[in-house]
Amino acid sequence: MCETELCRERYELALERIREIPEEHFGVPAMEAYFASVAEFILLIDENKSFLETEGGFSGASAEQLQSRNLALYRDILPENYETSYGNPAYAVSRLGEDLGQELSFLYAELRSMIGFCYEGKTEELVIRMELFAEVYTAVIYEWGENRKLPSGEDIRKILYWFASDYADMAAERRVREQVCPEDGLAARILCGSDLSDLRYLYAYGEYVGENELEMAGFMNSLPEETIALMADTYTEGYRIGFEVTNKDLSKKQTVELYYPLGFERMMRRAVENFEKMGLKPVMFRYAVSVLDNPSLTKNGFCGSSPNRQYEYDHKDDKALFLDKNYVNRRLEVTRTAFEEYKEQARGCAGPAVVESFGEKAFEPVVKRETLKLNEEQNRLWVEYRSQAGEIRRQYIPEEERSFTIIAFPVPEIGSVFRELFEETIRINTLDYMVYRKVQQNIIDVLDTAEYCEIKGGNGNRTDLRVKLYQLRNPEKETIFENCVADVNIPVGEVFTSPVLKGTDGLLHVSRVFLQGLEFRDLAITFADGMIRDYTCGNFDSEEENRAFVSENILFRHPTLPLGEFAIGTNTTAYVAARRLGVEDKFPILIAEKMGPHFAVGDTCYSHAEEIRVYNPDGKEIVAKENEVSAQRHKKPLEAYFNCHTDITIPYDELEELAAVRADGTRIPIIGKGRFVLPGCEILNEAFGK
Repeated sequence: MCETELCRERYELALERIREIPEEHFGVPAMEAYFASVAEFILLIDENKSFLETEGGFSGASAEQLQSRNLALYRDILPENYETSYGNPAYAVSRLGEDLGQELSFLYAELRSMIGFCYEGKTEELVIRMELFAEVYTAVIYEWGENRKLPSGEDIRKILYWFASDYADMAAERRVREQVCPEDGLAARILCGSDLSDLRYLYAYGEYVGENELEMAGFMNSLPEETIALMADTYTEGYRIGFEVTNKDLSKKQTVELYYPLGFERMMRRAVENFEKMGLKPVMFRYAVSVLDNPSLTKNGFCGSSPNRQYEYDHKDDKALFLDKNYVNRRLEVTRTAFEEYKEQARGCAGPAVVESFGEKAFEPVVKRETLKLNEEQNRLWVEYRSQAGEIRRQYIPEEERSFTIIAFPVPEIGSVFRELFEETIRINTLDYMVYRKVQQNIIDVLDTAEYCEIKGGNGNRTDLRVKLYQLRNPEKETIFENCVADVNIPVGEVFTSPVLKGTDGLLHVSRVFLQGLEFRDLAITFADGMIRDYTCGNFDSEEENRAFVSENILFRHPTLPLGEFAIGTNTTAYVAARRLGVEDKFPILIAEKMGPHFAVGDTCYSHAEEIRVYNPDGKEIVAKENEVSAQRHKKPLEAYFNCHTDITIPYDELEELAAVRADGTRIPIIGKGRFVLPGCEILNEAFGK
């Protein structure tokens, strides 16, 4: 029997058993209701699978029918239904008990990853999850039938552990293949083969399709071809320039990873054409959904808008069910094996080209005691895993040979200002980089003479920070700061460096900032010799919850992080547009970091690429590319990097002064009371006047 036939047989056997579950009664009503509900969801997946495989099924369906199907798949976890969903750990625990609620909520969340696999035609991925569900159900009814009691949470955890461990190799092989092989996958077929004027194509992904996706796609269809070309060309040219300015050979590469939100297909189709002219084939894959793929709140891949961000937040640490040393070792082993299998394709990977969206309603998560959480040992293991997995990836896709680019656009959810803001964003993304290059060089010339910078907050901002700068040995040929115009980080508008840690001290405070899609209020981080010494925020009543929130989402569970980057954003045009349209809190960090000085905690901007020689447009070599932590990379590589980098911006209106201070004590103000005061930067203040 061939593998495909075996897979079909397993599928039918599992399906036959699952069909029986809703009608069975074994004497525990709460458990019966759970298993019946989840079984019905799996049967819904099967019904959609048949629909997609039937000739004329998808193509013959109306938009209303496709929308109804899409809603049926996601209805249970939408905010209005979430309080009584088994995907909500709090509800699952209340109905199924403290001992089994978390495990069974996890199981349902994992089964929901079947939606994407169904639309991608990956039957084996469906089979292993259906078999997992049947195994857990059998364990419950067997224990009740034999001993008149339910299995323990530990019993169910063992089943879930072996599922994660047994299929780790299958998941790793699939995920690496998706990321480095330019196959004719689902997204490629939709992007290059669909009639984009017929918005039914959006439902072919299997992602949640809401008003954002429908309105965005319709809006894109209304734009003239020259606007689409401008958007796509800015994006792809930034990618090309990223290789050029870092002296990397793009001609050696064969593929580019495309990350994009649904609704942007018209722009992406043009981008694919541009990349193919560069000799690059697109690789497009769904963001990680299954726990086997290490999902995170940051979605890398193609994605729809979230049906419920609280649901995603509730399940971000589901790996706590099975994360231990053996599992970490297993994941690292299969990851290396997968990369070895596809090492030729991996070598040809040029890196990601990312389109981000912004403007979604603010999300403030509710922290629930019922959600799974990593304990201290698991935190340590997860940090270790991320570090070593990143090192494996870099062995096969060398950092010194790859690049990236990121560009962002608003979505209709931002409200009535959408169309005007979209036009402003295109203008911001295409500002004259030559103007900024000249102004920013004036700032760099002063910073290169400084021993440190002092940053003091104003208008309620409590920042009082001193940032130590690298000391040049040959000022005629070397520089500290990179003159960043429009390449990898679009739009233009910043100068940045890797600060010296020893002597970098003080408080960084921001009244409100959005990071990783999460809102932080009164974020305060204290540095001592460049390392985070203390931190908190004002999101919750409990200081313990505030610290945990910062630890999980900014420190990424590291006990401390260095100040990896100090930058001065110069894009006053973006800042004024945000203030005028009332969307300051909506701009993504990609643009927000250009709207004031910003400070990144984690790795430097030159992480794993310190040996690559990089030059500014004036010909000077950028030499401040490491700090005291990353300098350990040759002898202690696992201690030199943290695999995270989070930018935190102080907006101009919260800034009293930013000054360069020379060794003799001379102070040269660059920004004063939210305006650029350094001679040669006057043009930056013109936006404020407008």
